[in-house]
Amino acid sequence: MTERRQAGPRCAALVGPYLSGKTTLLEHLLHACGATQRRGTIKDKNTVGDFSPEARARQMSVELNVASAEYLGESWTFLDCPGSIELAQDGYNALLVADVAVVVVEPIAERMRAAGPLLKFLDEREIPHMIFVNKLDDATSPVRAVLEALQAVSARPLVLRQVPLQDGEEVTGYVDLVSERAYRYKPGEKSDLIAIPDTEKEGERSARQQLLESLADLDDGLLEKLLEDTVPPTGEIYALLTRSLQSDRVVPVFLGAAEKDSGVRRLLKALRHETPEVRSAAARMGIDAARGEPIAHVFKTVHMPHTGKLSLARIWRGEFADGMQVNGERLSGLSRMTGQQQARLAKAGPGMVVGFGRLEKVKTGDAVTPSGKVPAGLSPWPDPALAVYGMAMRAENRNDEMKLSQTVAKLCEEDGSLRVEYNADTHEMVLWGQGEIQLQIAADRLRTRHHLAVKMQPPQVPYMETIKRATTQHARHKKQSGGHGQFGDVHIAIKPLPRGSGFAFEDRVVGGAVPRQFIPSVEEGVREYLKRGPLGFAVVDLAVALTDGQYHAVDSSDMAFKTAARLAMSEGMAKCEPVLLEPILKIAVAAPGEFTANVHRLITGRRGQILGFEPREGWAGWDETKCYLPQKEMSDMIVELRSLTTGVGTFHWAFDHLQELTGRHADEVVQRRQRAAAAQ
Repeated sequence: MTERRQAGPRCAALVGPYLSGKTTLLEHLLHACGATQRRGTIKDKNTVGDFSPEARARQMSVELNVASAEYLGESWTFLDCPGSIELAQDGYNALLVADVAVVVVEPIAERMRAAGPLLKFLDEREIPHMIFVNKLDDATSPVRAVLEALQAVSARPLVLRQVPLQDGEEVTGYVDLVSERAYRYKPGEKSDLIAIPDTEKEGERSARQQLLESLADLDDGLLEKLLEDTVPPTGEIYALLTRSLQSDRVVPVFLGAAEKDSGVRRLLKALRHETPEVRSAAARMGIDAARGEPIAHVFKTVHMPHTGKLSLARIWRGEFADGMQVNGERLSGLSRMTGQQQARLAKAGPGMVVGFGRLEKVKTGDAVTPSGKVPAGLSPWPDPALAVYGMAMRAENRNDEMKLSQTVAKLCEEDGSLRVEYNADTHEMVLWGQGEIQLQIAADRLRTRHHLAVKMQPPQVPYMETIKRATTQHARHKKQSGGHGQFGDVHIAIKPLPRGSGFAFEDRVVGGAVPRQFIPSVEEGVREYLKRGPLGFAVVDLAVALTDGQYHAVDSSDMAFKTAARLAMSEGMAKCEPVLLEPILKIAVAAPGEFTANVHRLITGRRGQILGFEPREGWAGWDETKCYLPQKEMSDMIVELRSLTTGVGTFHWAFDHLQELTGRHADEVVQRRQRAAAAQ
């Protein structure tokens, strides 16, 4: 491999499905760079990344880990991203600012589907990426089967760069298919150069020919050489591979076992020689890295307990210094991150990943400039994933309710895939996200970072009620207790309205039977009653008309007529055949086509009504099923859906209409509401 000139600071994102071994790979990359004296392990809870109590308690990445290192005189930032589908937002944000992505997967062909959404994200945005097949020592599938499964979910051609050498079941080294050199692994050291074993020569030649043929599809010069049976120079192949990676036309595939330090240095060398410089990633985001004022992009926000808000950003152009004015605020602190350690900087330049201190107005996705202006042509920051799972949340100590609202807002700023909703119908604060694990982590952070204990439970379904028949009702409120009494007399007509009409009030009084000044009080009394009808829920889709009444010149008042109206509603509504209304959602469920039958069974098993299905636009081999589903049945639907679709199924939803609910389900709902009311 030819030597290359020194590059400026570069950034690589480590992404991949849960349990693929990204954090272990990060530890070995840092050790190979000389950034750490020893390699930490997840089991021993001493890794550079995954340092938070939430991560160590679960022995998994629950947030973005940032680590800085130097390798052969060049500056690198590694972004280790959570693998759980529920925590994917950090990974997608990191990929937008990275120069290259390393997609880490296990050598299990059946699990490659889980990498599909991630590879699609990379392909759509033309982000250069390579694949590292990790845990090769524990492989359950041949490398060829793994490649075939990966190619099925990748829009770019995959190019195998190595073939493994084995001694029985043990992977002892590899053959580099470009240089045609063989190496034996030496944990913690550079691999030894060895002769290619005779037993591997035929397989190596076949694999190398496949590599060359894949590259020839992209280069006419190489194609001519192959047709003429001319062996292309090694340097030419490396150069073509580098150009093809940097333009995101091929995806190189490397092999190894990070836990045993196998293949890590080969991966690191490939990153050094083939990763593009920062100007390429800047251009991808619509930024000219050569001209204009300094600009950086915030890709992660963290609220630290003692130091305040920290905005992690990639600098695209120019230089930032501690204390300078950006976006209308003073930059209070500039740092370079390695795990939980922050190294203070006086200034930082293009390519660096830094922490900006206390930019209170800046959000994830914002561009940061001295003028505060967003440059023309800047690519829009993608919207976060839509929420699919919610839990009602309240502080254990009622005095902490205000603090809870403020602190949850910070959690939502840290992770854009979280959002909080205040439900006026159920009087609950509901935290929405991507799944149960994500919300549990949020609750743990409230407790460990902010000393705020919370209780979480499934949110109430906002049932409503309405009526099926009309009636008229007379009610009088009369009270005498010395001095002025109270007197209000009303006649009302109640009738149902079409679904979705809401509530209408009409004044039909003639001849001044009820003075004009008291009519708004009658409407107010009716509306107060509608907050809780005969079944215990808010009442909708009905009309109430005031038709007649009486008043007393001295004893009538606003309060008297409001009370009379509530009495009339209470007595009249029981005669109107009240019926429960259930909220129905319109849901679009997306999953690979082989799981469509499973999806349909899931929907019908939850009282859903399938409206139809069709190929998912832009997703080869995926279907999208549209259906109506009772909101009650959505609460844990994402959990079962992911279980049925190897973790990749998802859906988006919106409220559609209210629908009558009768029978056993309705009786159970009403009884629960009555028990809850009695317990208050």
